[in-house]
Amino acid sequence: MDIPDFGIPPQLAHRMSMAEQHEYLRTKLVRRRTLVTAGAVAAGGLLTGCGGSGSGAQGTATTAPATSKVHGSVVSPFGRHLAFGADPKTQMRISWQVPFAVRKPYVRIGLTPDDLSRKIEAEVRDLHTPGVTGVRSALEQYYLHAALDGLHPGTTYYYGVGHEGFDPAAPAHRSTIGTFRTAPATREKFVFTAFGDQGVSQAAAANDHVILRQKPAFHLHAGDICYADTNGRGEKSDGYDPAFWDLFLKQNESVASSVPWMVTTGNHDMEAWYSPEGYGGQLARWSLPDSGFDSRTAPGVYAFTYGNVGFVALDANDVSYEIPANFGHSGGRQTKWLDKKLGELRAAKDVDFVVVFFHHCAYSTSAHASDGGVRAEWLPLFAEHQVDLVINGHNHVYERTDAIRSGEVGRSVPIGASTDPTKDGIVYVTAGGGGRDLYGFPAGVKESYEGHVTHHDSVDTFQWTKSKASEAETVEWSRVRYRGFSLLSVEAESGAKPVLKVSALTDSGKRIDHFEVRRGA
Repeated sequence: MDIPDFGIPPQLAHRMSMAEQHEYLRTKLVRRRTLVTAGAVAAGGLLTGCGGSGSGAQGTATTAPATSKVHGSVVSPFGRHLAFGADPKTQMRISWQVPFAVRKPYVRIGLTPDDLSRKIEAEVRDLHTPGVTGVRSALEQYYLHAALDGLHPGTTYYYGVGHEGFDPAAPAHRSTIGTFRTAPATREKFVFTAFGDQGVSQAAAANDHVILRQKPAFHLHAGDICYADTNGRGEKSDGYDPAFWDLFLKQNESVASSVPWMVTTGNHDMEAWYSPEGYGGQLARWSLPDSGFDSRTAPGVYAFTYGNVGFVALDANDVSYEIPANFGHSGGRQTKWLDKKLGELRAAKDVDFVVVFFHHCAYSTSAHASDGGVRAEWLPLFAEHQVDLVINGHNHVYERTDAIRSGEVGRSVPIGASTDPTKDGIVYVTAGGGGRDLYGFPAGVKESYEGHVTHHDSVDTFQWTKSKASEAETVEWSRVRYRGFSLLSVEAESGAKPVLKVSALTDSGKRIDHFEVRRGA
């Protein structure tokens, strides 16, 4: 039986919010499901249901226990990825995927690979994505999650994921055992890495290898994670292929199975099939800290503290003027939460630095340029609470600003320089070279990076306005520009003179930028 194409007509999609698109797809798919069920009855039950773990309405995520039609002994887990809970010292979330529904999934953990005696039950979250004629087949995806609480700080644990018929402690599966380390109780030196706009590619895999060489405590992903939604404007749904998530999680398993992968939401991560705000897929695939204002409708909004640094993840789709499909979906709750959270972190005696990361750029000269919605909504709060570093993606380049204060250059920050956010302003880094196709810079503007420094007094670019139109602007804050695959590596030190040592590395590990952030220097 052919599957009708219920993709959203282009003439409608560009006028629809994510919630409206979800409702459009839901009502069409409910109608299709009714027709298919009726046809199955008429044909004497020749058509069966999708099976799986309690699959409900088509195009939705469910969390009911799975009943497998395939024996567990022939089902191998894949795509393991870690994330901290709200307290990285005592909480870890282990997630993975299986190609078929399984019974009684679990995680084993212990202090040695020979003693995985502690066993934690896992939760099943399955997604059913209906087929679209001429575009894709229907797809069932099963994601498993285990919440590990009560862990010891600064401790290395061994773990294995399994289910009925597949025991990671069995000799045949010992090679699947992984490790993770909780955050230390004391403020020690540590490294974290960051980028956005990764996708599935050789460059993305190369960046993963560079990350591993940095031995980071965790990795920040500033959105546009997988690119299953190729359109990225929250519009047409016929550009969506959920099978890309399988490829992505397999690609990243070599690093994300040992390095907590702390993601937030980009415009390509809005998937209208599963929920009104487009984040049902993210909820099924990731277990992130529940420290935001609403982990169900905004899973990419949260905060955690590691060592002497507080980290805040934001959903810029909520404030974006450029791509307004989810504009205002939090009803102002995210910004209110941000104000409170930044105040708490800045007042915390054990926090020296505050790092904020999200997708759309506050300051960039590349293809998407700067988002006026981000500037209007959040930059006053960043200034008020003296945020130390802001990391964005969206533009597929590396670009770093001088210290910006009140929209202007507060202090020039050449390569190798040091800056003090309390006096100079905030440095904004676009780290969008995670692996997706690269962008460029405005015509006539040259790259400028370590070993290849050029100078421009100003750059002609633009910002997005509330009317969804671009507005030209000439800026002087674009300090470092590199058109290549890259990532950030940041070393945080505490003590009498705390410092963030920020470096940008290519996908081969070559350094293209470095600077330091020191408060009160």
